[in-house]
Amino acid sequence: MNRVGPLLSVRLSAGYRRRPDVLRDASFDVERGEILGLVGESGSGKSTLALSILRLLDYRGGAVSGEIRFQDKNLALASESEMRTVRGRHIGFVPQSPTTSLNPALRIDTQLNEVWTAHANGALDRRRASFLSLLESVSLPGEESFLRRYPHELSVGQAQRLLIAMAILHKPRLVIADEPTSALDVVTQAEILKLFSRLNQGLDMAVLYISHDLLSVSSLCHRVAILHEGEIVESGPTRQIFNDPRHPYTQRLIECMPKNPA
Repeated sequence: MNRVGPLLSVRLSAGYRRRPDVLRDASFDVERGEILGLVGESGSGKSTLALSILRLLDYRGGAVSGEIRFQDKNLALASESEMRTVRGRHIGFVPQSPTTSLNPALRIDTQLNEVWTAHANGALDRRRASFLSLLESVSLPGEESFLRRYPHELSVGQAQRLLIAMAILHKPRLVIADEPTSALDVVTQAEILKLFSRLNQGLDMAVLYISHDLLSVSSLCHRVAILHEGEIVESGPTRQIFNDPRHPYTQRLIECMPKNPA
């Protein structure tokens, strides 16, 4: 798929004072324009891995060692000012909880404006036109009245779409989505998966899709990496992982999937 090397290449260890070995030489690549599913059960280190890539783990009292190579630059050696440029502009992030990740005191237009001004400038009217177009691209109302709403006026599904909109505002090359469907009903989950697929194809945007939901991973992702007890124990094309898993832990995961009725 890619002739110039992966978009993201990770090999890192990470942990906390009371849990020093949450991740141990966890290693995987994300190719340009692909969706990689990172699968693991609760407590396996999935969110720690996401925060480590973004160099945010130290704000949670954690420590990271190893290499995080993104577009041929080792983010593990980048300064905080360099990382502030990377976050949002080159790597977008969709956090786990849509209802707690938005500021309840600020209107939608204010929150979008803060994300915009972190990496861009321009006339207000042009900016708002971009916001309306962005909202429509994630199946939200592209209307001024919607921009004036507060987070508590949104459904959980709308809030999740808004977080995705914020993550792709600057058209990053990579979006890290941490359990983006875990708080959603089944119908809304399906809509969000279709949205990620459409954005991936339309913007040639790579996605690191972190989830414990094997069904969503099997329907969305091009490749899958399995995280178990802090290590990537298996990775490969989605069809191979689900049809011919090699590692015993992966085999157990696949065996636990709901079977289609005969």
